[in-house]
Amino acid sequence: MKAPGRIVAEVLQLLREHVRPGVTTMQLNNLAERQAAKFKAIPAFKGYSGYPFSLCCSVNEQVVHGMPSDRTLLEGDIVSIDFGVIFDGFYGDGAVTLAVGSVSDNAARLIRVTEESLYKAIAKATPENRLSDISHAVQEHAELNGFSVVRDFVGHGIGRSLHESPQVPNFGRPNQGIKLKPGMVLAIEPMINEHGASVMVLEDGWTATTTDGGLSAHFEHTVAITKNGPEILTVL
Repeated sequence: MKAPGRIVAEVLQLLREHVRPGVTTMQLNNLAERQAAKFKAIPAFKGYSGYPFSLCCSVNEQVVHGMPSDRTLLEGDIVSIDFGVIFDGFYGDGAVTLAVGSVSDNAARLIRVTEESLYKAIAKATPENRLSDISHAVQEHAELNGFSVVRDFVGHGIGRSLHESPQVPNFGRPNQGIKLKPGMVLAIEPMINEHGASVMVLEDGWTATTTDGGLSAHFEHTVAITKNGPEILTVL
């Protein structure tokens, strides 16, 4: 699974370099598609349960599953980009939230804390721990910093399918759930809101937003549990 993971990392890195004021989210989607084709990888989201695009682009109050469009990114926006591929029968999945130009101090802090919560969770992905140790690490760090954890969407197992068991919530008490074992691969993905945790899905059936209009950030890595600890597969 290192191969699809690296392809996801390559595409996300390219998108990082193109996120700026004036770019549309559809341009980012098309760029991701072209780059995946260069690697002979299949975009994992396009056609999944009827989703029509290769990329999820969630702007500002959008939490996850934002649909690419002619919407132009503006100075001060934040945008969460979620991308996955299928390569040689296996899946990779990753996400990053990026500042568009100069953003507010609280938006920058939300992005930073969400990414920190991801790495605190990954540190718990070891064979001596249980599933909820990952979940608790996200919730603890987010809430200590005054933010809220989305409960309606969670991380997941990943392998020959995009979504496999177990679900990986971003909240919960520690030392609960299944024991983690070498060979498991998890998509760990904190979704953290600026204000309340409540979300709603728009009429398009996909785009989830905060109900209070606050910002939301999302980071994700595909992580293998090994006898020596966690190994992040969606990195360069």
